[in-house]
Amino acid sequence: MMSNNKNGGPIKVMVVDDHHMVRRGLAAYLRTSSDIILVGEASNGEEAVITAKAIQPDVILMDLVMPKMDGSTAIRIILDDSPDIQVIALTSFQDKDLVTNALQAGAISYLLKNVSGDELVGAIHSAYQGNSTLAPEVAQVLVQSTFDKPCPGDDLTNREREVLALLVEGLSNPEIASRLTISRSTARAHVSNILAKLGVANRGEAIAVAIRCQLVP
Repeated sequence: MMSNNKNGGPIKVMVVDDHHMVRRGLAAYLRTSSDIILVGEASNGEEAVITAKAIQPDVILMDLVMPKMDGSTAIRIILDDSPDIQVIALTSFQDKDLVTNALQAGAISYLLKNVSGDELVGAIHSAYQGNSTLAPEVAQVLVQSTFDKPCPGDDLTNREREVLALLVEGLSNPEIASRLTISRSTARAHVSNILAKLGVANRGEAIAVAIRCQLVP
């Protein structure tokens, strides 16, 4: 498989989980892809923060329920220090608060541990490119969590609706900029405005609202 890494080498992945056997299993999954390399491990959030700062991985697979420091707290600290790292929340739980906290902390994706090896590798490649992957069960949780809220979006401009439609397609900010022939900073500004107008904290929640309220075709 051809490398996706912008630097020409393999995608550097770090695994964070408090169970040794889970880390071993994830390492086995990663070995199935020739352009992914495991560069570090941690058994809790505190270790994750220290290790991530030292090795600067491209993508982190982050468990959420761990001793000493939970995954969402670790995600926030890591991304405050190294915003270019992409974090995939990988857990056994699909509780709404866990999902929301992880996405608000900055996780680009949220997967459950029943994910297949191929799906996990695909999500890593997508995260590296700046694209989100949500487990179907998690997407449903986000949609359901918005059911009792009135539909926002009346004040979205035509351009913001175009951008929102591309968010629903799963495009990253650079891809949105390319598709609409606008600058990346303009695309980023549109996304920020959309989140504010919809009253949501992240792209996943924006997509859920867009689908429920039929804000895009």
